[in-house]
Amino acid sequence: MNCCQCRGMESLFSDKTAAGDLKAYRKKGPSKTTRMLINALKAQGVEEMTLLDIGGGVGAIQHELLKSGAGSAVNVDASTAYIKAAKDEAQRQNHANQVSYHHGNFVDLAPNIAPVDIVTLDRVICCYHDMPALVGLSSQKAGKLYGVVYPRDTWWTKIGVAVMNFGLWVSRNPFRVFVHPTEAVEAVVRGNGLERRFYRKTWLWQVAVYGC
Repeated sequence: MNCCQCRGMESLFSDKTAAGDLKAYRKKGPSKTTRMLINALKAQGVEEMTLLDIGGGVGAIQHELLKSGAGSAVNVDASTAYIKAAKDEAQRQNHANQVSYHHGNFVDLAPNIAPVDIVTLDRVICCYHDMPALVGLSSQKAGKLYGVVYPRDTWWTKIGVAVMNFGLWVSRNPFRVFVHPTEAVEAVVRGNGLERRFYRKTWLWQVAVYGC
């Protein structure tokens, strides 16, 4: 991967981090906002649908939607450690044959990835500098539903992200976190013919599902 951001992900989202997240998922299930997104997608109906999960981490969305009747999933992740963790969990849950994996920067891989019914980006938009490319290319792949979790563009979120980025700079990690304007994200999604069907927010995050 030529992307500095993606190279930073490899060191930040390490084997140790992935192992900790997998342990937490197995003990408690998906995190609060991930569960909100999963439930919103399930409410729209996911039976027999195909899923593209970008930056899927340990695969929580994949695992939960497959258990709810989704037909297959594609996992794209820039972290080798998270792909391994997602594969291990898919094997444990007996649906390894329903998931395919791609390691790398989705923006680079997009031309070789087929459209699907559902596309998800759970806390991924904030991890990429070129939001229009990421959101534009990913929302183009969504035939029916497009689900995202990303930071609210509030002053307190921006301060928190600035502190995080300072720590990354001190540690010489090229990875950075971004707070992209909500209106800009929505404009890109709607530009690809999708309209919001679900929206919730927490102190830091916003969860949205769009449909055709």
